[in-house]
Amino acid sequence: MTPTTSKAYLFCKSCIRKKTTPKYVKAQMRVYMQIAEGKDKKYKVSAAKIKQIEDILKLLIMPRGLKAGQTLYDTTCGYQWFFYTAILCVVYRDNPKKRRFETGLLEICRKNFKTFTIATLFILLFITEPQFSQFYSVAPDGSLSREIREAIAQIIRSSPLIYEYKGKKRFKILRDYILFEPLNSKYTPLNYSTSRLDGKLPNVFCADEVGALPNSYAIEAMRSGQLNILNKLGFIISTKYPTLNNPFEDEVEYCKKVLDGVVKDEAVFALLYEPDNIKDWQTDDLILQQSNPVALEIPEIWQDLLKKRSKAIAQESARENFVTKHCNIIYSGSGTETYIDVAALQECKVANIDWQGRVVYLGLDLSQTNDNTSVSMIAVDDDDKILADSWAFIPEGRIDEKQASERVNYRELLKTGKVIACGDKVIDYKVVEDFILSLEDKLGVTIQAVGYDRYNAMSTAQKLEDNGLTTIEVKQHSSVLHPPTKLLLEKVLNGEFEYMSNPLYEINYLNARCTFDTNKNRYVNKKKSKGKVDMVVSTIIAVYLAEQDYFLNDGGGFTIQVF
Repeated sequence: MTPTTSKAYLFCKSCIRKKTTPKYVKAQMRVYMQIAEGKDKKYKVSAAKIKQIEDILKLLIMPRGLKAGQTLYDTTCGYQWFFYTAILCVVYRDNPKKRRFETGLLEICRKNFKTFTIATLFILLFITEPQFSQFYSVAPDGSLSREIREAIAQIIRSSPLIYEYKGKKRFKILRDYILFEPLNSKYTPLNYSTSRLDGKLPNVFCADEVGALPNSYAIEAMRSGQLNILNKLGFIISTKYPTLNNPFEDEVEYCKKVLDGVVKDEAVFALLYEPDNIKDWQTDDLILQQSNPVALEIPEIWQDLLKKRSKAIAQESARENFVTKHCNIIYSGSGTETYIDVAALQECKVANIDWQGRVVYLGLDLSQTNDNTSVSMIAVDDDDKILADSWAFIPEGRIDEKQASERVNYRELLKTGKVIACGDKVIDYKVVEDFILSLEDKLGVTIQAVGYDRYNAMSTAQKLEDNGLTTIEVKQHSSVLHPPTKLLLEKVLNGEFEYMSNPLYEINYLNARCTFDTNKNRYVNKKKSKGKVDMVVSTIIAVYLAEQDYFLNDGGGFTIQVF
């Protein structure tokens, strides 16, 4: 057996070109396949570790269900092989004892053996991790905690070749923990609502149903206890929940940034089984296929999903649960959608734009404390293509705090020149004002107008006016923002947009979520977005000015907004 003949690699090879595989799973497969094929200079897949996992799974017995009595080697599904192998077997070339991945995130629907996958992972870790290892799982309540423990216990008790050796039990299965006596390794299930999580020192932890946790405390408490662990590992596992405002969505969004290549984090592995299209759940079988990989292998599960879908179509009371839990689509409570797919945006990236002699429009999104301030500049070339550049301003005294909370490496971004630190705990607006006033001389442009949101901006607008610039308030009303929001999207999708290379700019678009008002006006909603979107907002403000002055009035001036 070699890495390219393993079940994990063959699964990836069979799925990589299929429509039934969602795009972010394909992205993770490409990373793994390159390593397995020996094309990565830093990492490799350990054939010895794969064999070790295979050998253990041949000794474990399926305790119940359609395939009860068969070995886990024969019954493990493709995505499970991929998850186990990638996380446990990808190691550093120069130090094969050290694993690459420290986070394993699994976003998957119900009835895809999620709990069973966790249980199997812990049994594998019992046998393969060092002596005196500590394992924890954290669940939102006692019932879920017991489910994981019970699944582990059932597999162990159904597997005599693992459970006992020469008449002596290897595992001590108690109510509060499970002990693997040969190595004195211990698994403890924790209940978020009743357990104190600080002070734990986990080699490995699993946070289960993270979408139901009220905040990220459980994850951060576990991670903080892993500082001195060589092969620290944390599993983040959940289905979707009916709201964007939960810690699992934060983790998912971060993983998407990694897989999209806008954030570099080689320690993250993520399988995001969510559909690429979320609009046609009633008729599009692909939605069910992309979010339920097990259904592609087990016909009985596929038929059950089709029955559940028919019921959800017929009965509104069943709809939210089906769409959320069996399609991995947030059905209720958000009313949001992604603004611009970052892959489409990245096709518009250029290394340089010649601004000399151009008439430009500036958009200004001011903020205080934790929010970023942004200045975006656009021009329209002779072919009606929009050219853009954008800068963010952050409080210097809050950089470390912002890095921790947003998981964005601002110190690295400062080196790009697209992020500027100013002020201590709040942004120094004078720095922003001086920056705007310097652009004409620095870049050789003519500023036609500066658009701004009235919030926090009146004083700055007056100072810019006093220095000879035209400033225009752009009301943050859906009817005002819809046209430029739509125009910018169309320009990106049609390849009529270019922006200066800027990692933070891309992160802002990944964060941006749109909502609709009662008149179907579409706009970027800061409150519904996942993270900072100031660069997107300031770009839309600048596009509004260009639309009013150039696209609609052919240089005839700006429309006055009356409300």
